[in-house]
Amino acid sequence: MAEELSAQVCVVGGGPAGLTLGLELARRGTRVVVVEQSGHFNRSFRGESVSPDSVWLLDQLGLLDQLRGSFLEMRRMEITDGGRTVLTADFSTFPYPHPYPVELPQPALLTVLAEEGARHEGFTLLRRATAVELLRDGDTVTGVRCSGPDGPVDIHAALTVAADGRFSKVREMSGLSYTKIPLDRDVVWLKLPFPEEWDDTTYRVRIKGEHHGLFIPTHPDDVRVGFNIPKGGLKALRAEGIGALHRRLDELAPELSDAVRAEIRGWSDTSMLDIFTTLVPEWSMPGLLLIGDSAHTLSPILGQGVNHAIIDAVTLAPMIAPVLGDGPADHAALMPVLRDFQQRREGSIARSRGLQLRQERMFALSGTMAVAGRRALYRLVDRSPALKQKILAGAYFQLQEPLTAPGRPADRPTPTKAGV
Repeated sequence: MAEELSAQVCVVGGGPAGLTLGLELARRGTRVVVVEQSGHFNRSFRGESVSPDSVWLLDQLGLLDQLRGSFLEMRRMEITDGGRTVLTADFSTFPYPHPYPVELPQPALLTVLAEEGARHEGFTLLRRATAVELLRDGDTVTGVRCSGPDGPVDIHAALTVAADGRFSKVREMSGLSYTKIPLDRDVVWLKLPFPEEWDDTTYRVRIKGEHHGLFIPTHPDDVRVGFNIPKGGLKALRAEGIGALHRRLDELAPELSDAVRAEIRGWSDTSMLDIFTTLVPEWSMPGLLLIGDSAHTLSPILGQGVNHAIIDAVTLAPMIAPVLGDGPADHAALMPVLRDFQQRREGSIARSRGLQLRQERMFALSGTMAVAGRRALYRLVDRSPALKQKILAGAYFQLQEPLTAPGRPADRPTPTKAGV
């Protein structure tokens, strides 16, 4: 017989979106259960890039000081094409209270969120529990059945929130329609010791022809390498042996050759990320809402997945907390709020997705004329600080208001900008 739990909100998924939402609801006195399938937060090759807007939000939530010492602050970005630097960005020139993205390992972020949530009576984190079925009353979702370490658990809730990521099982179980759009490439991720000759405050993008790689400093002393391969190309690459991967990386970063051969001795030292984006026309139905990657899967470019996950949670909590009473769920009152939430968030996500897709197409260009055009465009942007700031601001600065004077923070942003 299943154990019975009840809450006002059940959140499936203890990642950045789910735990931030759980914390923000508990702070408002809402009883919330967060269901997490893992017994720990030791996640590898998960999103660690946190955009400046989310850094600002973590500061607003009173969590940033607890995280200091756990992240690297990025000061620059450098794009090299064909061995020559074609675009640089100095984030210190961006006039915002928090201009720098940070590289923050998820275990540190999730641990702080869970510990802060546990300080509130209404917060429950159910670890090692997997959602296996949605509980329903007619067309309304009334909670979720989980498989836990001690047997099945039924969690009854006025609202179930799916924050279970890009391969969301709850989305599948709900029957909400969606379209998965594969992009033209996949990414092979690997980690190397950070090279002494590099500074650890710069994002590096290396392009050669139609190949490119991302080289991302990683706390405390590693570099994450995202090497791009054609869609579905892993099988062919593996058939050539691990030496083929070594040689491809040599073309982009010859200074890492020794480290690549010392650290990457087999395919088990790598992780493959299937790159796609997901469009979900309706994020909600009576009793259920999708947030984060389950509602709007994004590509890894500029670390927008974690960014929009946190913004979703911070936007949603103050919208639904006042509607959730202790009595029976009032879905007639809740549904317009859920639709309003989607409407507030869609524009911001569309801007990030559009920027990512344009950059994806730039990376994939091949042929002499196309590559020459790409380099010319990067150089044009590099010569124009205004254009550079306008492009990056579309991803990095959708929430923060510009400083009114050097070093002087502007007033707090209006509550309507990008939904927060």
